Amino acid sequence: MSQSQTQSGFVKPLALLVGCALVAFVGVGLWKAGNPVTPPLQGQAEARTIEVAPRIPGRIEAVLVKEGDSVAAGSVLARIEIPELTAKLGQVTAQREAADAKARLVDEGARQEQISAAKAQFDRATSGHELARKTFERVSALYKDGLVSTQKYDEAKANLSNAANLAKAAQSQYDMALNGARQDEKLAARSMAEKARQGVQEVTSLAAEAQLKAPVAGEVSRVVLHAGEVTPAGFPIVTLIDHSDKWVTFNIREDELPGITIGSELSARIPALAQNNVKLSVYWISPRADYATWRSTRQSSGYDIRTFEVRARPVTPMQDLRPGMSVLVDRSK
Repeated sequence: MSQSQTQSGFVKPLALLVGCALVAFVGVGLWKAGNPVTPPLQGQAEARTIEVAPRIPGRIEAVLVKEGDSVAAGSVLARIEIPELTAKLGQVTAQREAADAKARLVDEGARQEQISAAKAQFDRATSGHELARKTFERVSALYKDGLVSTQKYDEAKANLSNAANLAKAAQSQYDMALNGARQDEKLAARSMAEKARQGVQEVTSLAAEAQLKAPVAGEVSRVVLHAGEVTPAGFPIVTLIDHSDKWVTFNIREDELPGITIGSELSARIPALAQNNVKLSVYWISPRADYATWRSTRQSSGYDIRTFEVRARPVTPMQDLRPGMSVLVDRSK
């Protein structure tokens, strides 16, 4: 057999093999084009954040935490210097003490010395009235017998009337000393004392804001302001992450929503934690408000589809799940 015949017999099978491989490659490509791989749903882990801010303005004296610290509920995060509030607290405390003293005086009534003096004055006026009465009776008897003049009779009668009025006035003073202040005066004094106490409580409550405390247990994610800076009322000084409240947010087109309902479970993968088959429970589905989430199904006709925000919580609490981590859900299964 010649060399050309040998080469011809070798080339033909090789060409056939190459042709079959090319046909197979084109066939696989066409099959993949007709059956594209479904991309996974990609979401992002999130957690509830709390911005801790004071209710009153002041200068920050010290920030007692730093990023990454774990704090318990009620822990002091920062101290705020408010000298005006300290002065105000002293002022309202003095007002409360004065109002309490006034209320006690009204409730206690007159002192014992005042009562004794009023009693002595009343006894003297009573004695004077009795003497004037007896004198008038004697003068009146003599006047009837014509032994005294009309002038003397009128004088005795006037003295009796004056003594009676003095006795009534002295009795009123004595009764007032015994009874003390009127009920309306006591009520007014108690109301003023209560108002003063409420003022102290109000300022004390505001003074407590000088100690900025954590409302919940969490992790310090950011320190916004530092010592020496002036903080306005309501401006956050520290931001906390509440690890007890975590979820995963997905943005899913409505044509991809079938099978995803409230209460359904998703099997997810978290690359950052190298964990597969993490169970998530869907608890919230809501359309995105942004108009940019609308998308046409076809260029020339059809309908517009929207993007929905879907939130799901881990069925089992995950302490290592951090906000911002990617979460993937395989839709090809």
